[in-house]
Amino acid sequence: MIFESNSQDETFAFGEKLGAEARPGEIYCLDGDLGVGKTVFTQGFAKGLGITDYVNSPTFTIVKEYEGRLPLYHFDVYRIGDPSEMEEIGYEEYFYGQGVTIIEWPELILDLIPPEAKWVRISKDLSKGFDYRKIEY
Repeated sequence: MIFESNSQDETFAFGEKLGAEARPGEIYCLDGDLGVGKTVFTQGFAKGLGITDYVNSPTFTIVKEYEGRLPLYHFDVYRIGDPSEMEEIGYEEYFYGQGVTIIEWPELILDLIPPEAKWVRISKDLSKGFDYRKIEY
């Protein structure tokens, strides 16, 4: 599926729609360059789960947990030097638990991503405008 967004609000709303439909144990891998809207998407996703806390990227903590209709485990693995560092965090409890996991920069831990994970690719196309985003799901 391809969703074309022309604003942060539309990216947020698409994330919210997917969050409202999310089920326990699902993993969403967010693929896209810096500044493409992964955090905006995740904020919408969290709202769809009924989360009222402010959601931001867990760049320095690697994972943040939020409570809603389902727990949300938001990973940003940009600073992971080696996938084995994920073992220290206890990633399996998150990935295979009853919550929903969102992973930013999943390509850095590709060997740990289960085959059933859902991929969301967000990209810009400046020829279509500064705020345009193509979201492939």
